[in-house]
Amino acid sequence: MQGPPAFGSAFLLAQLGAHATQRFAERIADLGLTPPQTGLLRAIARRPGESQQVLAAELGTPPTRLVALVDGLEQQGLIERRRNPQDRRLYAVFLSDKGQETMAELAKAAAAHEDEMTAALSTEERSVLRGLLGRVAEDRGLTPGIHPGYRG
Repeated sequence: MQGPPAFGSAFLLAQLGAHATQRFAERIADLGLTPPQTGLLRAIARRPGESQQVLAAELGTPPTRLVALVDGLEQQGLIERRRNPQDRRLYAVFLSDKGQETMAELAKAAAAHEDEMTAALSTEERSVLRGLLGRVAEDRGLTPGIHPGYRG
């Protein structure tokens, strides 16, 4: 008699990825944010003053989709668009004071999410897992810190 089918690492990664995405979306919904908005806020925090075009290229998302995300964050008072002094046709994007506060809340949410998702592992095992997943992501050509969901 054969036992249940064995599941490969790729399946487990997909299963955990879907679960982690859902749990993170639930966690940040309390902040009034979606995962794409959160990723954009992180990108702006990493590189304040970049143009919308540069941010769209970095995230790998169509500029029209990015404009809608920027509009939503601006309406919430989390970011500011300012004319680029070098090229008045472009806008530079910055976090507002409220956006800075929200980033602090996001950091807490991300830390809680990390703890929840890796609760079954020791500190050393978490470090090993992060290193291994980082190697796999690099081998697949994924950009560190950028969720591939922006491309969809």
